[in-house]
Amino acid sequence: MTSQTALKPVTTTAPVSEREMANAIRALAMDSVQKANSGHPGMPMGMADVATVLFNRFINIDPSRPDWPDRDRFVLSAGHGSMLQYALHHLLGYEDMQVEELQRFRQLGSRTAGHPEYGHALGVETTTGPLGQGISTAVGMALAERMLAARYGADLVDHHTYVIAGDGCLQEGISHEAIDLAGHLKLSRLIVFWDDNAISIDGPTSLSTSMDQPARFKAAGWDVQSVAGHDMAAVAAAIEAARRSDRPSLIACRTVIGMGAPNLGGSEKTHGAPLGEAEIAATRENIGWAHAPFEVPDDILFAWREIAGRGEAMRRAWEQRLAASPRREAFENAVAAELADTVFDALEAFRREHVEKATKVATRKASEMVLEAINGATELTVGGSADLTHSNLTITKGMNRIAPSDYAGRYIHYGIREHGMAAAMNGIALHGGFVPYGGTFLCFADYARGAMRLSALMGQRVIYVMTHDSIGLGEDGPTHQPVEHLAMLRATPNLNVFRPADVIETAECWELALKSKDRPSVLVLSRQNLPMLRRSHSDENRSRQGAYVLREPAEHRAVTLIATGSEVEIAVAAAERLETEHGVAAAVVSMPCWELFEEQESATRKAVLGSAPRVAVEAAARLGWDRWIGETGAFVGMTGFGASAPAPDLYRHFNITSEAVAAAALKLII
Repeated sequence: MTSQTALKPVTTTAPVSEREMANAIRALAMDSVQKANSGHPGMPMGMADVATVLFNRFINIDPSRPDWPDRDRFVLSAGHGSMLQYALHHLLGYEDMQVEELQRFRQLGSRTAGHPEYGHALGVETTTGPLGQGISTAVGMALAERMLAARYGADLVDHHTYVIAGDGCLQEGISHEAIDLAGHLKLSRLIVFWDDNAISIDGPTSLSTSMDQPARFKAAGWDVQSVAGHDMAAVAAAIEAARRSDRPSLIACRTVIGMGAPNLGGSEKTHGAPLGEAEIAATRENIGWAHAPFEVPDDILFAWREIAGRGEAMRRAWEQRLAASPRREAFENAVAAELADTVFDALEAFRREHVEKATKVATRKASEMVLEAINGATELTVGGSADLTHSNLTITKGMNRIAPSDYAGRYIHYGIREHGMAAAMNGIALHGGFVPYGGTFLCFADYARGAMRLSALMGQRVIYVMTHDSIGLGEDGPTHQPVEHLAMLRATPNLNVFRPADVIETAECWELALKSKDRPSVLVLSRQNLPMLRRSHSDENRSRQGAYVLREPAEHRAVTLIATGSEVEIAVAAAERLETEHGVAAAVVSMPCWELFEEQESATRKAVLGSAPRVAVEAAARLGWDRWIGETGAFVGMTGFGASAPAPDLYRHFNITSEAVAAAALKLII
């Protein structure tokens, strides 16, 4: 017996059955969880039969080239059952998933994290664990497949997205948005297997739900089948039918959680805890697995590795088609999502033009103008909005919409689905071929938050266009006026939060977002018009270092005023007031991106901030600003929620004015 990657064909008297192949998953799952004394053995044991049929008969992947563009995508939305995926990867022969990794399940430095993590192990298509995110991200993957196929044809793009989801995935609210969008768009290459085991952590699902899930999916326009999840022939027939459907498919698989465990199978006790040595021994006897922990017989391993061989042959045939395609170069550039220099040349020309014009617009309008230049220079960008297209200003000329069964466009109407939009954009980015951006109001970052966190965790270039950024949106009132949202977003690691002050900074921030391939970006944009604050064109992107001196007094500065977005205008007016009325030399620092400024060397930050007392001004909560103004600094901003009134009245009411900033500065220096 062996668990090594390289195997020679094994001569046996009888072929290996799929049941034996599935039992290998069960054994590896329960052994790994037991050794770690932590994990979820029940789902991998319950879905082992379904997964075996899917991989043995249908899925096209090549472990030797896990990033092959036309591979099928597999998403374990029920990420707590991660040992299902790790066992599969070991059995299939992924080079980074040797048996030692299974033995180090959930341990520091292992590839076998508690939940599947993108980039942590080969073949993991997306980070899952927060329930509902996997199935929702898969919708974006399936959409990207259809969009890329519309551009390059079935010879180059022709694959499926398969998802294993549990009750938790379907109970989380995000799933409703995702299945509704997928059904509306008729994403026929999306096939979801529901692990219908009727068990959740607390016990039977009947404790908390009476939902008829198949009926819900049918109502959303899905093809729906129900099968016995341990009847392998029935599972295979259902997959065949789903692959022929012109709609996304749900296959409800009635399973037994912890299948094979004679005493605990079917119980919530197998959900999130090791089975225990006695039950594992009984399970081995029950399923006829007479092998030591972590041992898999060569004949069973060879049967699994034949799946990898089939995938390699499919991949090589695809590479031949790609080599012969007249669109090879364009396809490869699209998959790499490399933006041409012409995009950034267009942005430089845009900045030069609008400095000369001294353009005064809201930064949401400036963003639309910038997008005209970007979208005109590349076809890689794909836009959208959560039913706020003409408020977020995210569509530009020539962007045809994506429609059911018509995927040739570049604009996605996500509907009133911020949760689903953000997750789908993750899926589009992960799939490859596009640079997604999508819009909503900043206050609805609360809804998108779960997927935004995963964008950052996975390091995906997803661009969130969030307008109506402060009390400056006015009459819609405190429910729509974001106060704490900037602090929440800035607290998120690996996320760039841009709040530009004028049309030029908006163009600069868009450029930086497009160039940030290893992280998402949030563009925080105003509803109200903002004046041009730059006095001359600069070839340098001055927002690149996160903060810069916009106004430096002729003499040694006595105070430094720091602001972002719409409040930079107020800081400039306060500096002029301090100089003309009080003879105080005040510098103004525009800080469009805290995160980029934090990355600068200490000397650069000191040169920008200076040694004089500091006043920060932002129409948001103070949290985080003490990092930049110090213990003795002053803050002019919000201390509570907003109110319903025109924007100028609100700024006066909450005392976010040039007079208040000047008074705060004088108090510091006198």
